[in-house]
Amino acid sequence: MAMRSREAERPRPLLDLVSYGRRAGLPREHWSPAELALIARTARRTPEVMVKVSGGGRSVAAVAAHLRYVDREGALTWRTDEDEAREGRDVAHALTADWDLAADAAEMAAPYPGAPGRRPTKLVHNLVLSMPKGTKASSVLEASRAFAREEFAGRYRYAMVLHTDRGHPHVHLIVRARSDRGERLRVSKATLRDWRAQFATQLRAVGVEANATERAVRGESRIAPRDSVYRASRRGQSTHLRARVESVAKELQGGWQIRIEPGAMKLLATRRQVQEGWLAVAQSLRDTHPAMASEVRRFVGSMPPPLTERQRIAEQLQHQLRRAPRTCEPPTR
Repeated sequence: MAMRSREAERPRPLLDLVSYGRRAGLPREHWSPAELALIARTARRTPEVMVKVSGGGRSVAAVAAHLRYVDREGALTWRTDEDEAREGRDVAHALTADWDLAADAAEMAAPYPGAPGRRPTKLVHNLVLSMPKGTKASSVLEASRAFAREEFAGRYRYAMVLHTDRGHPHVHLIVRARSDRGERLRVSKATLRDWRAQFATQLRAVGVEANATERAVRGESRIAPRDSVYRASRRGQSTHLRARVESVAKELQGGWQIRIEPGAMKLLATRRQVQEGWLAVAQSLRDTHPAMASEVRRFVGSMPPPLTERQRIAEQLQHQLRRAPRTCEPPTR
């Protein structure tokens, strides 16, 4: 049976602002250089990295199809863990063979004594490493290669492709989910948080200003949609999103108050704790780093109001109505 590794302990965030806001762990008067750098980057709103896991094939055919989609049927260049540059229509098939995914799939299909109905395990993880529009694409690729070497080289096979056709440069990094020793790569929220921090570090090493903080810490309340809803909305096919928009539009047309979602109070409480945490940080910096303390207070003051999904939809609809050209009404007799 394959060996299964227990995920290594991941470090906590450098700034636990929610705890500061609860007064459970007030910040120290002496900050490390890494903490000061993170405070400064966040307060001046340094561009944030994005690292997400976008599905993962559960069959060899599904993995090969995704690889062909990523490299645009062989038109784009792969960078592999063996430091090779490979391209062509046959690369997708070659990678699945090199990584012995057929053996992984056979093992996963073997009888399992645990809970019945278990879904097949992923053969690969599809990671996306991204930066905002305007970032130098070659730097994103260089940082992605360094990140992959540090995280996976010698343990998990991988290959990556750079995309520049969406306005923002991003790298699709495909990682085999099982090592040659049978250890499975498990991805948790803590893992993603650590990967974001490591990717940002690699970007800064190649001269790109990059930061990695949680959305609430930056004063952002946008709730990321489920991946399937997001993809469908990009195609204009999301029934979930359409139903939400129609519901909010009906409330606006009727002159009603927008129905408050259950998570609104939690959203407000988290924002209050984050703001109080930042102000506690500013207070601790007042004597030793007065300029940074002032910048932190300005940062807190510039945070937009926290909005739920329905409130955000209502705001967008009202903005569109204000911008829509007014039609001339026919004259009345």
